[in-house]
Amino acid sequence: MPNVRGCNLAEDRLYDVENHIWLQEVGDGRIKIGMTAVATAMAGQLVAFTPKKVGRSVKPGKSCATVESGKWVGPAKSAVGGEVLEVNAQLVENPSLANDDPYEAGWMVIIQGEDWDSVKPNLVAGADVAAPYEAKMDADGFDGCE
Repeated sequence: MPNVRGCNLAEDRLYDVENHIWLQEVGDGRIKIGMTAVATAMAGQLVAFTPKKVGRSVKPGKSCATVESGKWVGPAKSAVGGEVLEVNAQLVENPSLANDDPYEAGWMVIIQGEDWDSVKPNLVAGADVAAPYEAKMDADGFDGCE
């Protein structure tokens, strides 16, 4: 698992580093989306998670959910567009799951991806994510997760 300044990044995911989002193909064109450990560390303890409703459409680069912490409220932007198929009800009930386990229990939504083949090449593979994340953390003035 790549680790950048104390922040774990799952190797089996694809990353939209600019928006601190991971994406994972889960079969049949479905894409699972979540926030990175960097995102949750920067935001602090999450207190609310409000996903788009099942059946709603998400446009590429637009919000698939709103997340809120004690110091930040904002959109979780999806690199891929499509219909929301499933939301993580456990995360709605307990938003801090994203802080505790961002790559497994803390996933946000599953989308039926549209035009995935054109989006995928713009994402960074987990094995290659350390250097881009190091640069992003420098640009954001973020020291790390520890």
